[in-house]
Formats: sequence, C-alpha cells, structure tokens
Amino acid sequence: MTKLRIGTRKSKLALWQANYVSERLQSLHSDIQIELIAITTQGDRQQKLSLSKEGGKGLFLKELEECLLRDQIDVAVHSMKDVTVSLPIGLHIAAICNRGDPRDALVSTSSQTLRSLQPGARVGTCSLRRQCLIKYFTPWVQVRPIRGNVQTRLERLDRGDFDALVLANVGLQRLGLEHRATDVIPIENMLPAAGQGAIGLECRADDQLTNSILESLNDRDTEVRVNAERAANEALNAGCESPVAFYCEIDGDILHLRGMVGDPDGQEVIFCEHRGSKASPKNVGYDLAKKMQKLGAQQILNNESSD
Repeated sequence: MTKLRIGTRKSKLALWQANYVSERLQSLHSDIQIELIAITTQGDRQQKLSLSKEGGKGLFLKELEECLLRDQIDVAVHSMKDVTVSLPIGLHIAAICNRGDPRDALVSTSSQTLRSLQPGARVGTCSLRRQCLIKYFTPWVQVRPIRGNVQTRLERLDRGDFDALVLANVGLQRLGLEHRATDVIPIENMLPAAGQGAIGLECRADDQLTNSILESLNDRDTEVRVNAERAANEALNAGCESPVAFYCEIDGDILHLRGMVGDPDGQEVIFCEHRGSKASPKNVGYDLAKKMQKLGAQQILNNESSD
C-alpha cells in the first residue's frame, strides 16, 4: 500500500479541491492510502494584508512548498491562478486537472449585471485584475478591497458592507453556492487570470513515484492552455496579483490566446490576442507578450510597480 500525503490550505474551497484530488486518485489507484494534511499559510493568517503589496498570492503557497521541501507532504494542491511563475528549486507542477469554469461571477443584492449597477455602488474585490476591468467597463462604481474566504465575503455583502462582489464562478460552484451568482460575466468583459479554474498539483521533481501517480490526473488540453497563459505572464514579468489577464482556447491544432494589461484604475488598458501552434504553447505565450510589449504593456506594468 502506497501512502500519499496531500497538503492543502484549511479553507473550505481548498479542502474541496484536496478532497476532489484524493477521490480522483483513489478511483484510479486502489493501492493508495491518502492522508490530507491541512496547513495554515501566511495569507490565511494575515487577512488584513494587501495581497498586491505584500507578496501577492505567493503568501498562500510558501508554507505548503516548505512542507514539500522538508518531506512533510508529498503533494500540494493549488488553484493554478495562485501559483507563482517561478517555483522553488526542486519543485514543479506535476499535473493540472481538467479545468473548471474560468469565468468570474457577479454576486449582488441590488443588480442583475455589472453594467446595471447604480452610480457609486460599492463593488468588493481583492484582485487588481478585476479592479482594473471593473473600472474600465463600469467607471461609475466604487471598487473597494475585500479579503477573506468566500463565505466571509458573502457575509459582508449580506450585511450591507458592499453592493456587489466579483468572485471566481468556479469557487461558488465547488462550494455549492452557484445560486448566489446574479450574473456569470462573459469572458469578453472580464478576461480571467492565467490558470483560473484549474487545479494544479505540485510535488518534488525527483519523487518518481509521486510523479507517476499524479500523471494520471493530468488533463493535456488544460495543461497546454495554462502553459500558454503562464508563459505570457512570465514574459511580461507580471506577478499573480498584477493587473493582467490571459485566457487560452483550443481550436483544433491552434491555440487562441487573449491577453490584457492595464493600470489598477482602468484608465489605460491594452487588449491583445495571438494564434499559434498547440504544439508550442509557451511560444504562443511569449509571442503574445511581445505583441503586448510593443503596445506599451511593459510601461504600464513598470508604472504600476513603482507606485
């Protein structure tokens, strides 16, 4: 019997994802004994920190990765949109599961759509990407920061601290809260973060047994799409919390990759797209980044990082 220790954050959404991975693995490998190990990360402990100013989504990964390096767990389960472009030496993403819904959702007590929100409506998000696009498409609303897990945010909405929230739709679905979405925002109006909706499995690169087990959960099409998105992100040297968005779709042997870079106030926003071979997803990402750099994307990001 092979024992596999799966590390996860303690939030309900993170635990859902870890249990999903555990159940999938056990359905494919009857000789595996799985132990779930819940870990509190710095991002969980310090809810008042601004993610964009204090290390970004990496605050949710560090402790899990340290546990991997100390051989205290064998696998770390992540939302791919939270995974930093560069990983610690000795670790890698061994598998990416079949992607869920990549779109964002509006949850509101006063409006059916983002565009129908009243002037001055208070919209909560902790994402600079969402903040940028909300201000770009609906400049008449107020965007205010909000931290905490999905349930905590919904509680603040319900008690009147906000008029609306913008959240990842897949998170609502996985928690059985999809009924709270008043609108699932079209991709064209809210381009997702790189990797949004996909679950990634990180492990030690030299752990051959774990790598061979996790390979059974890898969805090749999702891997290709996410690799293209992350390559564009990497080429622009943009962090998980930068006001950037990348979304890739597959059309036969062709990848269609769309990207966005903007300032947090939505005053200057660049949209761009590129098509290339499915066989070279990273090159498709790099080529899109080059196009965006020619349009001024790097200058926008440099201005944002110097503020």
